[in-house]
Amino acid sequence: MAANVLTIEAAKKAKFTFREGGGDAMHAIHNVITAMRANRRSGTASTKTRGEVADSGKKPFRQKGTGNARQGGNASPIHRGGGVVFGPRPRDYSKQVNRKTKRLVFSSVLEDRISSGDVLSVDGFEITDGKTKSFVAEINGIAGTEKVLIIADSFTDQTYLAARNVKPAQLITVGEVNSEQLLAYEKLVVTSGAMEGLAKRIAG
Repeated sequence: MAANVLTIEAAKKAKFTFREGGGDAMHAIHNVITAMRANRRSGTASTKTRGEVADSGKKPFRQKGTGNARQGGNASPIHRGGGVVFGPRPRDYSKQVNRKTKRLVFSSVLEDRISSGDVLSVDGFEITDGKTKSFVAEINGIAGTEKVLIIADSFTDQTYLAARNVKPAQLITVGEVNSEQLLAYEKLVVTSGAMEGLAKRIAG
């Protein structure tokens, strides 16, 4: 299928209303991407302190006469199997970003990718036979690379089947795509059906 490089002029004709972020755009992009990555962290890493280690409480040796420093048990961090000093504890890594900032970043990132000539528009994207070989041939013919993000309003089951084993590529609907994904791929392929959805997301 034929693909055209999406330009800023063509995007504006498709009712893309890009927002001017000024000098704060890069800072906002950093904040949003950092928040998205932080929100994926589980924060479940945990170690036991000396008070949580299962220990009998028996003295390892008598109080006096051995020449060693006195010890009251084996749970001390200096003993093998003892507690951990300043180890990781369960915590919440999540960060909050307001919706206005998210829309600004989404608009800024998309505008930058369009300006760089990395966004290609196609009438539609469908693999009818469900074969990986057909999918690879199609995306290489369109974008010249397998590291491509394909954005559409919907995909058929056969298209998902054909794409599932091609790890560098990803299929995503217009309502699910985010700023991090727009930055992560060499080329973006947008179907004509998804153009209206992207315009609405930018407009808010």
